[in-house]
Amino acid sequence: MTQNTKPTVVILGDYEKALRRFSSWNQLDQRTNLTIHHEPLRDEALYEAVKDADAIAIVRDRSPFNEAMIARLPKLKFLMFTGERNGTLDAAALVKRNIPMACTHGGPSKETTAELTWALILGASKRLIEQNHLIASGGWRDALSLLPMLSGERLGIMGLGAIGSRVARVGAALGMEVVAWSPRMTTERAAAENAKSVSLEELLSTSKVVTMHLVAGPGTKGLISADQLALMRPDSILVNTSRAALINMTDLQKALAAGRPGQAAVDVFDLEPLPQNDSLRNTPNLLVTPHLGFIAEPIFATFSKGITQTLEAWLDHKPVPMPFKPQ
Repeated sequence: MTQNTKPTVVILGDYEKALRRFSSWNQLDQRTNLTIHHEPLRDEALYEAVKDADAIAIVRDRSPFNEAMIARLPKLKFLMFTGERNGTLDAAALVKRNIPMACTHGGPSKETTAELTWALILGASKRLIEQNHLIASGGWRDALSLLPMLSGERLGIMGLGAIGSRVARVGAALGMEVVAWSPRMTTERAAAENAKSVSLEELLSTSKVVTMHLVAGPGTKGLISADQLALMRPDSILVNTSRAALINMTDLQKALAAGRPGQAAVDVFDLEPLPQNDSLRNTPNLLVTPHLGFIAEPIFATFSKGITQTLEAWLDHKPVPMPFKPQ
């Protein structure tokens, strides 16, 4: 097979430069014109990267493909993404063109997100960033070093799914009272995780820590805005490792300035990567991390193997391991 007859394959969103570490890419290197992009790409830059692609693989939902973009890709024959859902892909537009899709297993992302949630809760509660800066500047303990305890406090969990239930169990182990709410929460569902089902208003107004683990959908987008934030305790911490769309981030910045909640810790943003001049990078009483919930070696090993196995199956005209069919 000559160089010109090889299919063009484009991998998008490998920010961590991790994919080649975890599986063999020899087959793809030999049989395709393969390009792996490590930088964020959108709009025209994204189009230029994929305009000649026969197959595209996307790491999570880092590269948005709407109907207009898909319509500009006449050569596209196959698209896949890592994980089991993608919020920035117009799958219906691909279905209209009879372009097959596939995904990969998500790996232990629920476990890593629960770990990060607790890292943010404890980091904010114990003011670890401020304590580190104090030491780095030559200081020692100061007024901010007189810290609260979480034991005996109320932990409010919005969503008791695979991640929220893990967070609940850690909270209970630390001696916190766990309460829960979601649009379809029941007393029995909460009790199964040793939690108490309460109204959203009670959860927000009484919890020391409020942590969000909901899917962003029609009933939950913009769920937390000015009115809900005003209910929160002045010493409370709001944590979001789920989806940015759950919170009105402009309202959150205003609420932090007004003192309700006292702190917030956020791992997800409306636009990612977060622009360099975004005020969220330096908002007082806001602890931010660069969407680390699913960033872990076991997960990227799953992604890497899933991409190579899927693309090799596609090249061989065999069934792909995880075909994706939108609901």
